Amino acid sequence: MGQDQPIRLLTTLLRNETIPHALLFIGMEGVGKQSTAITFAKACNCKSHEPERFSEAAYPHSRSERKDIRREEATPCGYCRPCRKISSGHHPDIILVSPSGPFIKIGQIRDLIRTLAMKPYEARLRVVVIADAQAMNPSASNALLKVLEEPPDRTILILTATQTSDLLPTIVSRCQQIRFNPIAKKSIEIVLVDDHGVRPGDAQIISIMANGSLSKALSMTTSMPRTNWVRRRNWLINEVAAIYHKPIASHLAFAEKLSKEKTLLFDSLEVMKTWFRDLIVYRYHPDKMINLDLQDKIQKASNKMRADSLISYIDNIQSVQNNIHANTNLRLSLEVLIMRLARA
Repeated sequence: MGQDQPIRLLTTLLRNETIPHALLFIGMEGVGKQSTAITFAKACNCKSHEPERFSEAAYPHSRSERKDIRREEATPCGYCRPCRKISSGHHPDIILVSPSGPFIKIGQIRDLIRTLAMKPYEARLRVVVIADAQAMNPSASNALLKVLEEPPDRTILILTATQTSDLLPTIVSRCQQIRFNPIAKKSIEIVLVDDHGVRPGDAQIISIMANGSLSKALSMTTSMPRTNWVRRRNWLINEVAAIYHKPIASHLAFAEKLSKEKTLLFDSLEVMKTWFRDLIVYRYHPDKMINLDLQDKIQKASNKMRADSLISYIDNIQSVQNNIHANTNLRLSLEVLIMRLARA
């Protein structure tokens, strides 16, 4: 969804048969990098791209239509045996490596290297997808680098990551980069309403909070069965907006409540960041605010805050977000954060 440029680039590689041994998909979480990688693996191995070897009964198009699809779209059919095996996750030559806990560990890359030392079982092109490659620890990164320097025959590696700065420069330099864009808010809103039954008003607010990530928007509609992210957003912003007038005991209670909801914590902090961001943005481009439905509230608060203080608050929140998956004392980190935010 909304990734026309990456799809054009990948289609050109398929048409021209100029697929490099390593691709790097860069973009924020939840914009379709991994699903595109899996679809590309299908396209590399789809039997409809070999019409003379493909069963007429298995593919509901004429031979001429299959040739047009192969030539113009380079699109996997979804019906042939390789496509179906890849969709089910049972193809022996389509390998997915993802973080085990917070990291991709050296053992996972060593297992991959042993597998790549053997020839593909049945694929025309073996495809290895390393999801969230920024999660590789240093030893895993160095081990993968050896694979990139001496790529195995008939094998493509696709790495996905949020930004190149999180990877070793030597890894980045050995991959062809393809950048994925945030998904348009209107597109996310349509998916929420049409496919998931979210009320239009709620869908509009959630699509804004998701900030271009479809997976984040979907998680917001399913992660809170007894409430919803619209109400939670309002509660968080009300707490932060009134934080300067509350006693210390209230600050500690707020920090404690946040720490007990770890699965919601990252996105809760993201909502708090959008509040302080909007206080800055309102002064220059009010039409670019995230919480547009709270404009009156933002206008009143914005006039009372200095821009350098607001930027400092955003940095402090980001620091806590960075520590969520690390072995840190979240309760203490949140208490310190709330105390800093309370300094008007």
